[in-house]
Amino acid sequence: MKWFGKTGIKFLTEMERYSRQIMLTEIGKEGQEKLFKASVLIVGLGGLGSPVALYLTGAGIGRIGLCDKDTVSISNLQRQILYSEETEGRSKTTIASHRLSELSSHTRFDLWKDGLTTENAKEIISEYDLVIDCTDNHKTRYLIDDVCFKLNKTWIYGAIEGFDGRVSTFGKNGFRYSHLFPERESLSMLPNAAGGVIGPLPGIIGSLQAAEAIKLICGFGNTLVGKLLLFNLKEITLKILEL
Repeated sequence: MKWFGKTGIKFLTEMERYSRQIMLTEIGKEGQEKLFKASVLIVGLGGLGSPVALYLTGAGIGRIGLCDKDTVSISNLQRQILYSEETEGRSKTTIASHRLSELSSHTRFDLWKDGLTTENAKEIISEYDLVIDCTDNHKTRYLIDDVCFKLNKTWIYGAIEGFDGRVSTFGKNGFRYSHLFPERESLSMLPNAAGGVIGPLPGIIGSLQAAEAIKLICGFGNTLVGKLLLFNLKEITLKILEL
């Protein structure tokens, strides 16, 4: 990766590659440099994690952590757009890093193949500026919530079920995931989500998470800190609730 500039990070071809972002006054060269310098951890590389990883890599995030212990299954392909039939049975983190490196050779990818656990969560999360939850279970989300709270880290929550999706951001105003869902014990015992979902829904919710990350890093626009976005694809409705 060829960078130059005494006072900041600049990619040699940034004006061409990122021109559509740089021309936005809300981003510009300063915002693009913030994206280059940013580090983001993506926990879960399924339906939500696929679009999040693709869009953040395309946006020029300098370092991305890919955290998932699963392998690719044939049932994933209906909605998990990072993978192909040829990758069935292989590690999601490995396949994702190969695919994403083709999109951006200058982005650094960290592979966390054991997933996020109570033993490694603090060590992993401490290395990143921002965490994005793309998991499918409450237990991991409570873990992210606890560790991010202790480390004063911001994290972006996303969830899908059927035709419904939710997005929120925790960490800046003191409102936590555990406040939104206080039934920790009962929810943590639920199995990973395995219900029906239409393929484009995680694409929409994941794209919203990626956009939220870009806005937080660059520092513009209204974010979902202290808010919960509710989206229904069947009826095409969107609501934002104040938390």
